[in-house]
Amino acid sequence: MHENQITEIIIGKAIQVHKALGPGLLESAYEECLNYELLKSGLKVERQKGLPLIYEEVKLDCGYRVDLWVEKKVIVEIKSVETLNDIHMAQILTYLKLSGCKVGLLINFNVLRLMEGLKRVVNNF
Repeated sequence: MHENQITEIIIGKAIQVHKALGPGLLESAYEECLNYELLKSGLKVERQKGLPLIYEEVKLDCGYRVDLWVEKKVIVEIKSVETLNDIHMAQILTYLKLSGCKVGLLINFNVLRLMEGLKRVVNNF
């Protein structure tokens, strides 16, 4: 399955979760529900997947954890914050670089309309 098809499914399921729960909950609640919906739709999802940092020949476990890694092609970073800012973008770009993935979704569930809190990020490294 291509990244565009995967992101389309993820966005649809995220909207479904947001409509059911609304804004104002903890990130972990949205993560759990979105994970459930994605698994139910038949996608392979790894939750809280650790990403090592490779420096020269050394593999370092720095505690980087991807919220959801879908089909090993799309990274989903979930937030429940007042406003997305540059540090959130830097975080998902780092995850894309470390994982080798091309596409990520940064989703802020703490908004009235989910599309206002959604950013599709492409790895150009």
